[in-house]
Amino acid sequence: MKSAFPAIYSTLCPIALSSLITEKYGVGKVQCKFLVRGVGDTYLVESSDTRYILRVYRSSHRSLPQIKAEVELLQVLKQANVSVSYPIPDIAGEAIVRLEAAEGERHAVLFSYAPGHVVRLLNEHQLRTLGHEMARFHNVSSTIRLGEERWNFDNATTLFSPLKRLRSAFAEDPEGYAWLQEIASRVNEKLSQIQTTGFSKGYCHFDFLPKNFHFENDSVTFFDFDFMGYGWLVNDIMSFWQHLILDVYNGRMTREAAVDAYSTFLDAYREYRPVSEQELTAVPYLSIGFWLFYMGFHTTHDQFYAFSQPSQLRSYTGFLRYLVNTYWNREDEFVRSTLNQGHLKNR
Repeated sequence: MKSAFPAIYSTLCPIALSSLITEKYGVGKVQCKFLVRGVGDTYLVESSDTRYILRVYRSSHRSLPQIKAEVELLQVLKQANVSVSYPIPDIAGEAIVRLEAAEGERHAVLFSYAPGHVVRLLNEHQLRTLGHEMARFHNVSSTIRLGEERWNFDNATTLFSPLKRLRSAFAEDPEGYAWLQEIASRVNEKLSQIQTTGFSKGYCHFDFLPKNFHFENDSVTFFDFDFMGYGWLVNDIMSFWQHLILDVYNGRMTREAAVDAYSTFLDAYREYRPVSEQELTAVPYLSIGFWLFYMGFHTTHDQFYAFSQPSQLRSYTGFLRYLVNTYWNREDEFVRSTLNQGHLKNR
């Protein structure tokens, strides 16, 4: 009997997965279609009347305890009526399915489908809906502790550990790497000057870009909690701020429109949950950790190789230089306008 050649990463057959889902979930005949690789492999699953998303995790990316924590959070959010794509249990009541792949054990989760589609440029109603639902998510995530641990978002995990992983990737750009080291130190210093002891903590999504939520008319559904972890909840506000800043940087939105959008979003968030002036002041500094965190992650897995090439790293660094030069100033219009509105809200 011939043995299979060892593999470190395989793509599971959609036809076989279709049969597995029909058998294990009792949803009738389904068709499975491979969509995208990432932290896990994502498949679209369609029955005669319903859509689902199947996520097959890579053991090199996510351990079983980490998957369990993600599943538990989403189950809690669903029970609290927060609008999320949630795990579907199989007929035995299990949310996580174990699979034997060529490379060894993998795990899969079937999720409800987030209705609607990605909207890059949100209208006023959608901005308000996003603010409301993010605040409702935080009202839940700030009050629970999960049975399994995820990572913390702090200066070590978002600044200094990623920088160590990035050192070799910047071999052709030592000046760019030195600049990142200096900026990380300045972020650490800036945050030490802000009163952070009162910052709200809880489980963060940490990637609230439009690619990770769908709108159906003015209703929103969150998904893709791959990078969820524990830390300051303002990190989620910061990640949406990143989207607006990127659109300004790339010429897709005027600066004035971005200020208005951010203010509308924050006003709606504050209707359900307070956010302090100190937390909003930290947003431009926390944004450096957002980028370094993901840049560091890209160096750790084969399919993200393209994102760690010198030309791509120079592009990232160019944007971060723009961000620091433009927004690291309390008198900057983008920061000042939201802080002023915070004063008005808190009177």
